[in-house]
Amino acid sequence: MLVNATEMLIKARDGHYGVPQFNINNLEWTKAVLTACEEMKSPVILGVSEGAGKYMTGFKTVAAMVDAMVDSMGITVPVALHLDHGGDFEICKACIDGGFTSVMIDGSKHEFEENIALTKQVVEYAHAHGVVVEAELGKLAGVEDNISVDARSATFTDPAEAAEFVERTGVDSLAIAIGTSHGAYKFKGEPYLDFERLQEIHRLIPDTPLVLHGASTVLPEFVARCNEYGGQIPGAQGVPEEMIRAATKYGICKVNIDTDLRLAMTAEIRRYLTEHPADFDPRKYLGPARDAIRRMVSHKITDVLGWKK
Repeated sequence: MLVNATEMLIKARDGHYGVPQFNINNLEWTKAVLTACEEMKSPVILGVSEGAGKYMTGFKTVAAMVDAMVDSMGITVPVALHLDHGGDFEICKACIDGGFTSVMIDGSKHEFEENIALTKQVVEYAHAHGVVVEAELGKLAGVEDNISVDARSATFTDPAEAAEFVERTGVDSLAIAIGTSHGAYKFKGEPYLDFERLQEIHRLIPDTPLVLHGASTVLPEFVARCNEYGGQIPGAQGVPEEMIRAATKYGICKVNIDTDLRLAMTAEIRRYLTEHPADFDPRKYLGPARDAIRRMVSHKITDVLGWKK
């Protein structure tokens, strides 16, 4: 049975660790994440972007698949199903009506007052249906599905605005911009996160769980493996794992990870097909790819997010 994320985020806030949001894109991916989290006894939030929802034939289908997998796999850890970067009220409503237990309304592209009005509309509908809401204030650079923000126009979250935003909207958690970005190319130079800004936001809204988007590490060995077997992703760079660990000490309760799982899966598929050119049964290469995701998820939970089972 799917749950909303309220209790797991409050426990993370009080325990100074991060609850993982691992984005999912298909059945194998979902099974890998659920298997690893059950092994680690870790709560998990399964994130579904608008693009992933369409790819999997709709949000209602995704909710039915995940709910059935949680039941048939005998998953005992708390699992929330979350809309990632919902662009408008209608998409959030479709996910709420379709069985999601958490939604994100991303009004960061709008002016402050319009973002507040949109977020408040979603909050009112979601709370009436027992669903929790995440919002975003500030802009992240990079690309995630149809979300594209040029690095030059990316703006960090203003602490005073964050406090006002939470008070006026009643939102359950807040995604903030302190230097991370979407995709595999997060930094051109030295990695940087604005920890002073993070601490000030946490000081002003200590009871509000904060969310770190774009938190994949883009581990060099997986980039190298992709490139070794025919990939072309030179210069990819993510957020150092020690920075993510530090952020969980200052109010970051939810950490979103997607690119690292994509790299793990793609590297393993490339390797398998190169070494077994005669195989054409998808199960032959999707099985090892699923195991690669499972190992990546386990690593993130134990070595990065501070979870102790």
